[in-house]
Amino acid sequence: MQEILEKLEVKRAEARLGGGQKRIDAQHARGKLTARERVELLLDESSFEEFDMFVEHRCTDFGMEKQLFPGDGVITGWGTINGRLVYVFAKDFTVFGGSLSEAHARKITKIQDMALQNRAPIIGLFDAGGARIQEGVSALGGYGEVFQRNVLASGVIPQISVIMGPCAGGDVYSPAMTDFIFMVRDTSYMFVTGPDVVKTVTNETVTAEELGGASVHTTRSSIADKAFDNDVVALLQIRRLMDFLPASNLSGPPQLPALDDSERIEMSLDTLVPANPNQPYDIKELILKTVDEGDFFEIQEAFARNMVTGFGRIEGHTVGFVANQPMVLAGTLDSDAGRKAARFVRFCDCFNIPIVTFVDVPGFLPGTAQEYGGLIKHGAKLLFAYAEATVPKVTLITRKAYGGAYVVMASKHLRGDVNYAWPTAEIAVMGSKGAAEIIYRSELSDPEKIKARVKDYEARFANPFVAAQRGFLDEVIMPHSTRKRIARALNMLRHKKLENPWKKHDNIPL
Repeated sequence: MQEILEKLEVKRAEARLGGGQKRIDAQHARGKLTARERVELLLDESSFEEFDMFVEHRCTDFGMEKQLFPGDGVITGWGTINGRLVYVFAKDFTVFGGSLSEAHARKITKIQDMALQNRAPIIGLFDAGGARIQEGVSALGGYGEVFQRNVLASGVIPQISVIMGPCAGGDVYSPAMTDFIFMVRDTSYMFVTGPDVVKTVTNETVTAEELGGASVHTTRSSIADKAFDNDVVALLQIRRLMDFLPASNLSGPPQLPALDDSERIEMSLDTLVPANPNQPYDIKELILKTVDEGDFFEIQEAFARNMVTGFGRIEGHTVGFVANQPMVLAGTLDSDAGRKAARFVRFCDCFNIPIVTFVDVPGFLPGTAQEYGGLIKHGAKLLFAYAEATVPKVTLITRKAYGGAYVVMASKHLRGDVNYAWPTAEIAVMGSKGAAEIIYRSELSDPEKIKARVKDYEARFANPFVAAQRGFLDEVIMPHSTRKRIARALNMLRHKKLENPWKKHDNIPL
């Protein structure tokens, strides 16, 4: 018996070495952790239970039968993050560059099936070079099986992808269908075709970083939601994010002990909005002073910075925040902001996370670039997302809410549950000057008359009370009481029940 146990330990030690010590050293030399080190850092200490440690590929072409490594380039299993169940797979770059084979894919799909059946999140750590060429169509079929499960799990369990090295070819499409993608600066990149193929086909000379590095995907393509400086920071931040997310669409968001008084008053908010209506201010200050203990996990902060999205807590409960940012493009809605916020709103709605919206929007960004780029359809995505959402929706207008952008930003007309405004709010079709110049076009030749007309329009519409009179606002509140009022509203809406008409699925304007 002792001899058998010793053989098992030898086999386990061999499997844990992956592609061997030399390749492990090379991985470290690139500034990257190994797949096993990443799993250990991500999960609670000693909580990881590994599956399929001894699986090997069955390919016999091109001399592959002589190259066998236990685990076949991916580590799979389950463990806990702060005591909560998660499933995980980590590509092992030391074995065939982490490339996907048929056996490799089956290990991943086994974990995907378990995550879906047991209603728990799944986290994928990617560091791989695509399909294993030696296996041909078998590898491609493996990708298809993984993709199918990504789609079936969408909206049922949170799916998180962390890109921690190369991610090319078929490997990019699985992350693309997950809820969040995170990258590591300087060591990770994503692209369908690499620099060599690009050079051959289009004659473009480009580096891997320029083609698909973290800076590209967090600021331009919006593929990645966040980038971190190294593997350690990335994994620790994923642990932080998981504390905000529910296990599934049936479990409800987690609740942490509430150590911050929900009745807290913030007098500094009374002076947040400048007297000059054209002067910007930082909407993140409002978010940080509203959430518990100033703890806010921002999503896609480097992309479409005129819109802020992220998670915070109020009374210990997870809340999704969406806010116009007056510091960037005056907080206008453009195509990128519409796409960014729409996806975030839909995620929150999928997983029953209440949405708080802070509004200061002077309208949609004008110009040919926006119109040619599909502003109408991208703006409609956000409108659609808010309109279909059935979770609790609390909205606060801090300053400007002009035109169609007012309607789009979780207005009462899109089934907003509780809609507040500060006394500084201006709800109108457009700004006072533009409105007066259109209504009194015949008086444009007289600057003094127009000036008086602008003042009249301001007095009539540059305030929240007309909307309040019509019931489009539930209350005009004092800025310093914002946290208290929002906390009370969310508590009142805790057991909200609203269902949309039955349908197979909707047809959002993609």
